[in-house]
Amino acid sequence: MGIESLDVRGNAFLLSNGILHSKDAKTSHGLIRGTDRFKIKAVIDPVSAGKDAGEVLDGIYRGIPVYASLEEAIQKAGKPDYCIVGVATVGGILPPDLMDVIKSALVNGISVVNGLHDLLTEHPEIVELANKYSAKIIDVRKPKAYGELKFWSTGIFDVKCPVIAVLGMDCAIGKRTTALFLKQACEKAGLKAELIFTGQTGWMQGARYGFILDSTLNDFVGGEIAHAVISAYKHENPELIFLEGQSSLRNPSGPCGSEYLLSGNAKKVILVHEPNRKYFGHEPGWGEIPSVESEIKLINCYGSDVIALMLNTTGLTIKEANLIKKSYSEKLGIPVLFPLEEGVDTLVQVLINLKQ
Repeated sequence: MGIESLDVRGNAFLLSNGILHSKDAKTSHGLIRGTDRFKIKAVIDPVSAGKDAGEVLDGIYRGIPVYASLEEAIQKAGKPDYCIVGVATVGGILPPDLMDVIKSALVNGISVVNGLHDLLTEHPEIVELANKYSAKIIDVRKPKAYGELKFWSTGIFDVKCPVIAVLGMDCAIGKRTTALFLKQACEKAGLKAELIFTGQTGWMQGARYGFILDSTLNDFVGGEIAHAVISAYKHENPELIFLEGQSSLRNPSGPCGSEYLLSGNAKKVILVHEPNRKYFGHEPGWGEIPSVESEIKLINCYGSDVIALMLNTTGLTIKEANLIKKSYSEKLGIPVLFPLEEGVDTLVQVLINLKQ
C-alpha cells in the first residue's frame, strides 16, 4: 500500500541528531515550519537543547522546545504518538547514533516515522522491539509493490488547470518550502490550489496527493506523477496544481525535472536558486552549477516557461541579496522573490493570470 493512502496523524517529537542547525535536518525544518499531519511537540537535539526550534531554524519563535534527550522531552512535554526521523542524510542512511534514540522510543511504546532509504523494517532488532512494545514503524520511503505502480497515462492532457513545477538549481535549496508557501498564499487569496508531494517531508506535512519519487522504479516515475496530478484534479477540482521538485535537471548525483515537464505536462515553472552556492551539493567534484539563464533556456527546450525566480539568500548579506535580486529582475524580466524573507504573496496575481 502506498504511503499516500496511510492516515497517520498525532503528536510527534522530531529526532534531529544534533544537526538541527544544519541543512541536513531539512525534514525537521519543514515540519517545524508547518504540518497538517502532526502536532510537533518537541525536538530531540543535544546540540541545540534549551532553545526554541523555530529560533534555531530561522530566528522565528514557534513554541517548539528543543531537549537534549528523549527522556527529558517525555518528562516535560508528555509522551507523543510518534517520533519522526528528522534528518535527510546523503544516501538516506540512518546515522548509527540515532538508532539508540529510536530503540528508546519503541521501548516507550512510541511509534517511529522514518523517511530515509535505510528502512527500519529491515532491521530485525527494531522490528522485534516494535512488536514487543506495541509500537508501529512507518517507513515512508518503502517502495510500492509492482502491482500498485501506475504507468503513464494520456489522461494528463485532460487536466485543464495550470500545472506548475517548482524546480531548483540543486538539491536542498528550498523547492518544497517554496511550493508550500505558494499553496498557502493561493489559499489566503481565495485561489484553490493543490500541492503534489514527491518526497517524504511533503507527505509528513500533510499533502494528500503524490508519491516518493526517489524510491519509485524508474519506469513508473512518469506514471506516478501523472496519476497524482490527475487524481488531485478529478477529486479536488483545483484552479492550480503545484509539483514539488526534487534535485535538479543537471545535478549528476540524481538528475531530475524532465519528468515534471513532460509526464506531468507542467507548462509553467517556478525556479529556485541559491546564488552563493557554486557547486552541485557543495562538492567541487560534482561540477559547477550552471547559470540561471542557461537553466531557463533548457526548460524552454522542454516547451515550458519559467514565470518566477525564487532566491535562497544563504551566505549573503542583505545588500548583496538585494543587488542580485535587482540584477536578475532586470535581466530576466520575471518576478524575483526571497520566499523566506518576504513571502510569496506578491506572486499570486501572476498565478491568477495563468487561469485566464
